[in-house]
Amino acid sequence: MGIAFVDQAKIFVKAGDGGRGCASLYRDKYMRFAKPDGGDGGRGADIVLLADRNIFTLMDFHYNRHFRAVHGGHASSNKKRGRDGEPVVIRVPVGTIVTDLKSGCVLRDLKEEGEQVIVALGGKGGLGNIHSPNAEAMPGEPGEEKELTLDLKLIAEVGLVGFPNAGKSTLISNVSNAQPKIAAYPFTTKFPILGVVKRDENNFVIADIPGLIEGSSEGKGLGDKFLRHVERTKILIHVVDISGFEGRDPVEDYKAINQELKNYSKDVAKKIQIIALNKIDLEGAKENLKRFKKLIKKEAYPISALKKQGLEELIDAVAEKI
Repeated sequence: MGIAFVDQAKIFVKAGDGGRGCASLYRDKYMRFAKPDGGDGGRGADIVLLADRNIFTLMDFHYNRHFRAVHGGHASSNKKRGRDGEPVVIRVPVGTIVTDLKSGCVLRDLKEEGEQVIVALGGKGGLGNIHSPNAEAMPGEPGEEKELTLDLKLIAEVGLVGFPNAGKSTLISNVSNAQPKIAAYPFTTKFPILGVVKRDENNFVIADIPGLIEGSSEGKGLGDKFLRHVERTKILIHVVDISGFEGRDPVEDYKAINQELKNYSKDVAKKIQIIALNKIDLEGAKENLKRFKKLIKKEAYPISALKKQGLEELIDAVAEKI
């Protein structure tokens, strides 16, 4: 069983409070008056989010939503400063957008492996009485606390779009290392799947987006929650069932998906798009192919993802565009 894909989560973070300062007086037998020697408290621990390419989902944050950091060490006499708290590092997938829920401010878009952001600052340590003869020891400042939303948008050069059962899962399984579930019923793919297409040194990442339907941009079917994952892609492969096996019209399917992309985002609709006319091996496909080319005057690649026909030409075209 594969890992469940979750692309949104809310978490609560609380940085560590600063440690207490110390009020202490030192005096030996040679001193007429005692002198203050209380040290400062340590700084509370920060909470840091770190982008990790080995994590692919926000699933863990549905079970573990609260993160608290340790407080700074308390100071002591002889000018000894309290120890600073060790930062708490929370690892998230590359492509995670971190937003402060209260203010609505985007704190960071973690697009790169190893990129990090401090989401909650630890409190400063309290001052000891070493700073002033008449001063009292001060308590540490409280650490920041925030409620955050995590929103994952996959990082991939290429995204597959098309109606359910168009053959996207079969295509990605035969051109990359991805192994999605494949079956002859709609919505087999329930969440985006990433695969790596290996081409000598010019590898690229491809994402299979769950099948779109008319009204997806408004939340119908699996909804617009998956359309977000094509926002970061450079190229779209538009997979069309050219056979019309289920009684569908390939030309209308092509137009409908493009309309949904346009309704969702003009930027997404403007992306470079390569048309893959799938299931060319089935009955009726050749007649539909002639009609499609006559009505849609754009370059298209006839393929059979199942029988691995035309895939090399398709991937060559994609690699050239990248």
